[in-house]
Amino acid sequence: MPALAKREPSALLLAAQLVAVLAYPFMIDNDVGRALFSVFGIAILGLVVLAVRSTPGLNWVTILLGIPATVLLVIQAVTQSDELLPYSSGFEAVLYFYAAGAMIAYMLGDQRVTRDELFAIGATFTLVAWAFAYTYVVCQAIYPGSFTAAIGADAERDWMELLFMSFTTLSSTGIGDVVPVRPQARALVMLEMVAGLAYITIVVSRLVALTVLRPDRQR
Repeated sequence: MPALAKREPSALLLAAQLVAVLAYPFMIDNDVGRALFSVFGIAILGLVVLAVRSTPGLNWVTILLGIPATVLLVIQAVTQSDELLPYSSGFEAVLYFYAAGAMIAYMLGDQRVTRDELFAIGATFTLVAWAFAYTYVVCQAIYPGSFTAAIGADAERDWMELLFMSFTTLSSTGIGDVVPVRPQARALVMLEMVAGLAYITIVVSRLVALTVLRPDRQR
């Protein structure tokens, strides 16, 4: 595992985030489960820092953002309270956006594609989805009633609902039942739509460019 983390941190980060997506539905119904998810969130933060260390990202920026987020998650795990969730989510959103930018710079940094860079394509997508989901948590805390859904329309949306909306928005699938209703929330969702289209364009353009350049290098 240490060797894999050093050689292919993007693959490990992507796997951890996908496991988190599958595990969270089993953790939301009790305080112990939510505490465990906070601990899991700390582990993922560590993987984010590890992934950024292998990219052109600045380590001190990552650590500066990661430390307060980790401390707040530890407090949430110990107290089993969600009162600090908007604050930890704010730090995590900035960290994930920064990490996604560093990963994109890593993928575009040369004219060859390594196996870790292929995993980085998926890891970056999930990083952006996570970042916007955390942003929605903050938005909901500042502007209550920012989002509604088919079930429990007036209730506060939980993390899984916001993450699901983030994935459906970023991927442009449009199958989500959670929708923004306040102007601030709609503005953030529109930004995520633009980010999703821009990311797909970047990835496709890079693959096409490398396909065109490969014959030239061979000649």
